[in-house]
Amino acid sequence: MTEVLNFAGVQLRRGDNPILRDIDWSVDSSQRWVILGPNGAGKTTLTNIASARMHPSEGQVTVLGEVLGHTDTHDLRTRVGLTSAALADRIPDDETVRDVVMTAAYGVTGRWREEYEQIDETRADDLLAAFGMLDFTNRAFWTLSEGERKRVQIARALMTDPELLILDEPAAGLDLGGREELLAALTEIASDRRSPAMVMVTHHVEEIPQDFTHALLLREGRIVAAGPLHQTITSATLSEAYNMPVALHAHQGRWTARKA
Repeated sequence: MTEVLNFAGVQLRRGDNPILRDIDWSVDSSQRWVILGPNGAGKTTLTNIASARMHPSEGQVTVLGEVLGHTDTHDLRTRVGLTSAALADRIPDDETVRDVVMTAAYGVTGRWREEYEQIDETRADDLLAAFGMLDFTNRAFWTLSEGERKRVQIARALMTDPELLILDEPAAGLDLGGREELLAALTEIASDRRSPAMVMVTHHVEEIPQDFTHALLLREGRIVAAGPLHQTITSATLSEAYNMPVALHAHQGRWTARKA
């Protein structure tokens, strides 16, 4: 296994406000991590650092063998696939679905003067086909449903054949059908040994895809628990992370949780 992420003594502050505190965490190439925690726990900040879009205030972060602060982050970002609400908001509404995916090759949103080859179009179309979106290639991004947009964003994140795939709340805003379709697609990616390492942020244990291997629980910027999924996601650790008694149930590889 190859280490793709390493956080050592990482802290991040905004003014006097600590966002992340004393984070020690590593991810190997074969692992699929889910990050859980309440609002304000630092989940999105953690993924912004992991995707080389933010630097820590203290500590050292190594992404795909490159130390943040000592490398060209523009080149590094093309090696990390990312889906997030902030990234989606930067996509022009009239951008075609194919161009949304292809522009990831240059690490940009919104096609401008970049030149693409047939191999790029073929790669984009193959990814769209894998997510059931091939018939939408010439549609404007804004005309898609929320679930369709999520699938296009994941296809975009895979465009550069990344070594690390980071998904920040990919199921947010989806109805039951859209969520289940998305989780089925993510389970298929997670189960493929050729897939990159994966890190997914969610608020809900119900959104953990099958075949994910590890979990990280955060509260107020600190790690509550981290490690193999079935050892880390427990009623006790969730109760500590969410500061309330939580009853956790597992059934056929899926989870549900409620207040105890």
